[in-house]
Amino acid sequence: MPVHVLGKIVDALNDERKPLRGSRVLILGVAYKADVSDLRESPALDLIELLQDRGAVVAFHDPLAHQFQIAGETLTSTELDADTLSQADCVVISTAHSSYDWAWIVSHARLIVDTRNATYGVPTAGARIIGLSGRGQSST
Repeated sequence: MPVHVLGKIVDALNDERKPLRGSRVLILGVAYKADVSDLRESPALDLIELLQDRGAVVAFHDPLAHQFQIAGETLTSTELDADTLSQADCVVISTAHSSYDWAWIVSHARLIVDTRNATYGVPTAGARIIGLSGRGQSST
């Protein structure tokens, strides 16, 4: 699945006329499943490695998993604020923790690839949201 998600991210960025290389990608949630801190077998870790291998500048936020190592590098969760969201070229929802305020996230992000359908029904407020089916999600 991480390779499929990578393709969605690349396509979404291409639609914005941005290459993956050098793009700022923010991953929301790296835990294996929502509302746990367990990172074992998390597909988000593979996705981060794929993104980094292709030259993306990757940051992550997870309210339960604050730090992990990948390819010998320690990554630490970034603060989730309006600036972090607005500066990201693409926000990827990888784990849909219940503590995330999806309406607030959507209101500050420009481009979202939602792998968990977490933003379904949330007014887009100008953000472009791509689901795994490849279709944009409708705003309400």
